[in-house]
Amino acid sequence: MESSSSSSSSTFQIDARLPKEISWGTIEFLQWEGFWYAKPHLAAVMAARSHFKARDEDVILASSMKTGSTWLKAIIPCIINSKTSAAGDGNGDNIDEEEDYDPFVEHHPNDLMPALETQIFRQDPNADLSGMPSPRLLRTHMPYSILPESIKDSACKIVYITRDPKDVFVSLWHFLNTRISCPLHEAFESFCNGVHPFGPFHDHVLGYWKESLKRPEKILFLKYEELKSDPTGQVRKLASFLGRPLVQVDEVDKLVWKCSFERLKNLEINRTGVDPHLGFTYKSYFRVGLVGDWKNHLSAEMRKHLDKITQTKLEGSGLSHSCKIKIPGPR
Repeated sequence: MESSSSSSSSTFQIDARLPKEISWGTIEFLQWEGFWYAKPHLAAVMAARSHFKARDEDVILASSMKTGSTWLKAIIPCIINSKTSAAGDGNGDNIDEEEDYDPFVEHHPNDLMPALETQIFRQDPNADLSGMPSPRLLRTHMPYSILPESIKDSACKIVYITRDPKDVFVSLWHFLNTRISCPLHEAFESFCNGVHPFGPFHDHVLGYWKESLKRPEKILFLKYEELKSDPTGQVRKLASFLGRPLVQVDEVDKLVWKCSFERLKNLEINRTGVDPHLGFTYKSYFRVGLVGDWKNHLSAEMRKHLDKITQTKLEGSGLSHSCKIKIPGPR
């Protein structure tokens, strides 16, 4: 379906014939080009796709919802701004002073990587980001097929993170239920049918996965479970991908601690603040952060059903083992 826009700040016109679903309680979803969007976000997605102009220096964090992206919203800015990385100036000027500054005391990670469709282009369909200094750190939940062509064609970096879909569903259900009321079984059925924000989940994952195989220098494909089990190794890999290899062991350890789930969760701003763009409390972004929390919520039948969908969807992609993650015991 084509969309239209004017040169003014009016929103994109949404075709009234698009498929619609009322799901997850009272949320109205619209299907556009194979994916489902909450109605308030679709026009912004269309605007971002048409108007955003990527730069080669941009870093784009992409994900489906509730896959661990909040963690990376903290890690990526710390890597980019690290003064002891190989890309630093090397002269050591003001390092101690700058290291004392902790952005997380005053800012939720969302502030450090603004979202294209749920923030920037929702506020202004004709947003002009040309004045934003490089490297611009941005995030999106848009599927790969929907990304602005300038992101695909430029040399900008895309970091994608995914997660066991069972944990994704449970986390998404808890997150949305801080604003709505939807029984678990109803939400589960909708998730399995692909009707959820930026869903279907598996199609979203596969879009970025397949492209990462073609262009590993362009897209770094990460798994939340691997980031949890080996944060130091994964942070080093991420830093190298971003062209900011961390050369000091203590700097890696400090970054991992500074961005840790436990630390961020207990900061005052994340206990009391509210996201001004979406209205979710900041604490709702930091629930438990565990691998395998689905075991506390899903029945054996639900687990088997979603695992079967995952196996079928990912068959032949080379990503089939991602749904067979060894689940550690409670921490």
